[in-house]
Amino acid sequence: MPLSQLQPALLWRHFQTLCSFPRPSKHEAALRAHLQDWAKGQGLAYEVDATGNLLIKKPATPGLEDRQTVVLQGHLDMVTQKNADTAHDFHTDPIRPRVQEGWVRAEGTTLGADNGIGVAAALAVLESKDIEHGPLEVLLTVDEEAGMSGVHGLQSGWLAGQLLLNLDTEDWGELYVGCAGGVDVAVSRPLAYEPIVAGMQVLRVAVKGLHGGHSGVDIHLERGNANRLLARVLDDLLALPHARLVTFEGGTLRNALPREAFAVIAVAEEGSDRVQGVVRRWQQRLSRELARVDEGIKLSVESAQATQSLSAPTSRQVIDLLMALPHGVSRWSQAVPGVVESSNNLGVVRVGEAGFSALLLVRSLTDEGQDEVARRIEAIARMAGAQSERSGAYPGWTPDLSSTALKLVQDAYQARYGKAAEIKVIHAGLECGLIAGKYPAMQMVSFGPTVRGAHSPDERVEIESVAYFWDLLVDALKAVPVR
Repeated sequence: MPLSQLQPALLWRHFQTLCSFPRPSKHEAALRAHLQDWAKGQGLAYEVDATGNLLIKKPATPGLEDRQTVVLQGHLDMVTQKNADTAHDFHTDPIRPRVQEGWVRAEGTTLGADNGIGVAAALAVLESKDIEHGPLEVLLTVDEEAGMSGVHGLQSGWLAGQLLLNLDTEDWGELYVGCAGGVDVAVSRPLAYEPIVAGMQVLRVAVKGLHGGHSGVDIHLERGNANRLLARVLDDLLALPHARLVTFEGGTLRNALPREAFAVIAVAEEGSDRVQGVVRRWQQRLSRELARVDEGIKLSVESAQATQSLSAPTSRQVIDLLMALPHGVSRWSQAVPGVVESSNNLGVVRVGEAGFSALLLVRSLTDEGQDEVARRIEAIARMAGAQSERSGAYPGWTPDLSSTALKLVQDAYQARYGKAAEIKVIHAGLECGLIAGKYPAMQMVSFGPTVRGAHSPDERVEIESVAYFWDLLVDALKAVPVR
């Protein structure tokens, strides 16, 4: 079934267009230019700020000019993850969505429903001629997934809206009023290589087949982190005769749980057969450990080539550092039961002639929690003789249960579905916290359809929930109060 046969048709048509434009973080220019041309064709005013954020404005339906101005907000970029056996260039190739058993997913790649469905909904509202609404502003930001630089650069006074509906959450029936803040921590140290002596065999060890996922939304599920799991395997392999580490490569994004990791090692020829035995034992151990969480994990060993390796002591230092760096939930919230307060994702690791580097994303509902986890990483780095640097910090979004925006969507949900929506705080980064810092009087709420597997090739969006999400959005816009 093509997307054109799904309802609401206007929303899905815009989503199909988004899929046709490559849009990795920092590469949204072609899509933005298309949307500018589209807005011009629709007779809509638009502006682009110095950071690259796009603002499109639509006047009120006649008779509703006295309503509060609403900002519909989402981000243009998407996370780019693919399966190892999928030939796809995210900078040139379109996403290929397909319908399967009530869901839309892509072929071996992320789908971009995060946040493409929210953006498509906002564009559909702009194009529709039969939705009642007051004055509208649609804010489409850039680079949300790679550091939120777009909303960091958002200027004060650009928006006129009093209410903001963020369309970037992924559980239908839940309204979000708060989120975690975050900070990137980069750890690095130089490495000295030496020639591999005669009588050594070079092997490549791989960890593959993990689910991966969103490093905030999915962090509590205790899925496998390929970087951490491969480090554990290498911890044993370095005990083999004359074993050395050559390279390590795992993960691709700091906000995605690493699904794959690869290491090249050199071992004495008499110990090479033992590598297979060690890896087989770890396959059995990790399969038991990750049962019902990451049952597809697969470890493998194959021949490789290299002329240089780290020394034995340096190899041990690198693996010890990877074993020590934290990953996962650090603390559960006492203020919001059932929500992770602080966590860390050991997202990207590279070891090679350029040195050791690791990129970690710390999230927390509190500034104190964020600082505590970052300090722990920095302390571990110092003990390992490594450097560390924080960057890209963004604040959390403090809940406001008295928000007019929340009441608007709550009432619309209750009226249409005859039950109350759940009010939630999410352990992921939304742009609301940064927007609130620039527009402190603006009241906000976030909601969306059901998306699963975000930030992984398993990403999919539930078709039925998209229709519900659309109906709620239309109802809320119709019910916006007067100024």
